[in-house]
Amino acid sequence: MKRILTVIAAVLLTTTGFAQYSSGGFSLNEENLYYGVRIGFTSAGIGGDWDLGSKAGMTLGGVVGLRCSSTTPIFLESGLYYTQRGGKKNGLTVGLNYLEIPVLIKYGIKASDNIAILPFVGPYFSYAVSGKTKGYESTETKISSFRDGLFKHTDMGFKLGCGAEYNQLYLELGYQFGVANISDNDVLDAKGHAFFMNFGMNF
Repeated sequence: MKRILTVIAAVLLTTTGFAQYSSGGFSLNEENLYYGVRIGFTSAGIGGDWDLGSKAGMTLGGVVGLRCSSTTPIFLESGLYYTQRGGKKNGLTVGLNYLEIPVLIKYGIKASDNIAILPFVGPYFSYAVSGKTKGYESTETKISSFRDGLFKHTDMGFKLGCGAEYNQLYLELGYQFGVANISDNDVLDAKGHAFFMNFGMNF
């Protein structure tokens, strides 16, 4: 876990270093490239046969976006996130910690001279790099979430939500839902989902 966070922090610092050569925050009135850093929280669960409820987690990442049209404020944004998801219910707690790459389409709406509203939608692709499960088979011992009969490493789905930028400060709220079966059990199926809130800056 510490090694993963160290790598992500290094990536974010590198991204910030490159950002000083960018446009200094994207404008709805011109084509440009922007970079950003994000930190936030998730409230995740696992649907399907597992039916696990809300579990809190954190998110940390860096993004890069590009305006796709010179006449319409449409942006394509991607990046790399470390995000904690999973779920819990009746003494069973599942932790799934992912590296996630979203591919989002954002549409910019000018609310004022300094505020832009940016609804977004798009797919995400995730790979779980770690995770522990507690309370499985009536035991308090923590075991790997990826042992046979529990969960797979890979996940994919869709994200939708809305962001707002004031000068270079950025805040977004959204929901993501998995379409892939993340259960490694031949009988039970499972799909992850999460509400998220991220805060950060665009450069």
